[in-house]
Amino acid sequence: MIANKNEKIAVRLRGVTKGFGEGSARIHALTGVHLDAYLGEMLMLVGPSGCGKTTLLSLIAGLLDTDGGSVCAFGSALDKMNAEQKVCFRRDNVGFVFQQFNLIPVLNATENVSVPLLIRDIPRKQATQQAREMLDMVGLGHRINALPTKLSGGEQQRVAIARALVAQPRLLICDEPTASLDGDTGAKIMQIIRDVACIDKRCVIVVTHDSRIFKFGDRIARMSDGRVLAVQRQGAETPEEVIVL
Repeated sequence: MIANKNEKIAVRLRGVTKGFGEGSARIHALTGVHLDAYLGEMLMLVGPSGCGKTTLLSLIAGLLDTDGGSVCAFGSALDKMNAEQKVCFRRDNVGFVFQQFNLIPVLNATENVSVPLLIRDIPRKQATQQAREMLDMVGLGHRINALPTKLSGGEQQRVAIARALVAQPRLLICDEPTASLDGDTGAKIMQIIRDVACIDKRCVIVVTHDSRIFKFGDRIARMSDGRVLAVQRQGAETPEEVIVL
């Protein structure tokens, strides 16, 4: 696609392929994906089930290896990294928000949000303070001691967002972040992600089936059968040009 020269590319994919299985049972999940994602934007990946959205997200996060093509994030070639290097890349650069929240049930909100900092050997007192500040940013300053079972679905997702952002990642990856929420709560969650996560030095990529939240994205990449068919900026009358190599 043709990018504005003033925009800084955070993630670049060229000719990316990925399959699963062997022989006649092999499934081609991605069949030559070309895509750029920019700093300061929320890019949404949309399309029917099985079109390759979550596989693409996993490759961008370094959770899967490509079969072919290149994946570059912040100037680093993920397709050239070994497993240990990818773990370090995720630790230093990536925050995750999932559909199912994935909170640790025996830890309260503050303790859940502190986990990414403690993994980085941040002193507990400092990690707790940063976690509470982040919970306050997502509107949960009054629920810092609540266990997940005492929180609503929307509140749990806010804790998950705070946890994903507390270490200030450059890339925030959201996989169906509103799928377990009603429409109003989902809209509030997306507004929080826009308000808190979309900053100049961060890129936000969201996989979603929820057409109600498309309006929160800066650009929408539409996928089908393992390829990106079109990328359109909000308010634009025509899609961007998609590279075909």
